Amino acid sequence: MTSVITGIGVVAPNGIGTEAFWKATREGVSVLDRVTREGCLDLPLRIAGEVRGFDATAAIEERFVVQTDRFTHFAMAAADLALADARLTADPDDPFAVGVVTAAGSGGGEFGQRELQRLWGQGPHYVGPYQSIAWFYAASTGQISIRGGFKGPCGVVASDEAGGLDAIGHACRNLARPDTGTRAVVVGAAEAPLAPYSGVCQLGYAELSLAADPERAYQPFTARACGFSPAEGGAMLVVEDAEHALARGARPRAVIAGHAATFTGASRWAESREGLVRAIGGALQEAGLAPSDIDVVFADALGTPDADRAEAEAIAAVFGPHGVPVTAPKTGTGRAYCGGPVLDTAAAVLALEHGTVPPTPQVTEVLDDLGIDLVTGRARAVGRLRAALVLSRGLMGSNAALVVKEYTK
Repeated sequence: MTSVITGIGVVAPNGIGTEAFWKATREGVSVLDRVTREGCLDLPLRIAGEVRGFDATAAIEERFVVQTDRFTHFAMAAADLALADARLTADPDDPFAVGVVTAAGSGGGEFGQRELQRLWGQGPHYVGPYQSIAWFYAASTGQISIRGGFKGPCGVVASDEAGGLDAIGHACRNLARPDTGTRAVVVGAAEAPLAPYSGVCQLGYAELSLAADPERAYQPFTARACGFSPAEGGAMLVVEDAEHALARGARPRAVIAGHAATFTGASRWAESREGLVRAIGGALQEAGLAPSDIDVVFADALGTPDADRAEAEAIAAVFGPHGVPVTAPKTGTGRAYCGGPVLDTAAAVLALEHGTVPPTPQVTEVLDDLGIDLVTGRARAVGRLRAALVLSRGLMGSNAALVVKEYTK
């Protein structure tokens, strides 16, 4: 069974929709800037990637908006875009053919904080009924399923930032199970960590950048690396069985060829080298590919010296020093936690389609001894990209690798 991506929906700091997202990604535009979200202005976190110009009420019915947090607004809007791209709707004769899988790092922090403030400030009678579901990390899966009429296998993956890739792997395994009758899965992740309570929680991450200059806040693989800038937003994909997609006239955009995951422990970045090597090896094995078949690596790019070195060593161990072009477009948008690797997957598919490796914004002077061919400055046109590797690590120790390759008839 071959799993293919037939739809991509993006709600990102550098663009809403794949066209705007890819244009900014290809051109290496950085949108990192001062945090402006209400209640966050006095936090030590100064720089982040905000999704600007997003109007939830214009994208989603009011009854769903009032029930849900911003992270679910992003996910529902991205799912709509992905479904429109795939030209897929629920089949009333077989609603169990489509499932939904999302990943989430923390859930609806802004909604939850607001209702808890009412509880403590005014009393329990002032807490809305949707508090019980809107904060929950499974809210996006549930609302996308309900709103779309999708009754197939649904789930939520909670495995750090790497959960974005693990959710895609989970979706493909659902498609491969003959007992489920699943023919398509709406899968991905979106996050909304820029709220007061969520912001305070992130201050406990030693890897969080507290730099005040947008041009210096997030510079992985350099001597100035001082951590990562967070971001909101994410992406949703429609993943289908290739035969089903072709039978209904859909256009496969890429093949999900392999996925693997490991766990090496919270903030044990030196050990993540081995974890990434094992995950890359597992993903390549599942894909039936050799390292030489990979034409670009989308790096995790955490932004701390020890984590960057571990990742660079893992890439060099598999592909050889300077053996494959490496890019990290997220330096222009920030790390959207679970949404980040799904955005990288969307960028990887678009890179395959356009034969272009996007650059790593804000990064110019890469440490020479890291041994990686990091694409900086401008996009690198290569004519044809056969396969891309997407890497992700979580702050709590999860590692994941995903191989996507061009679709050929």
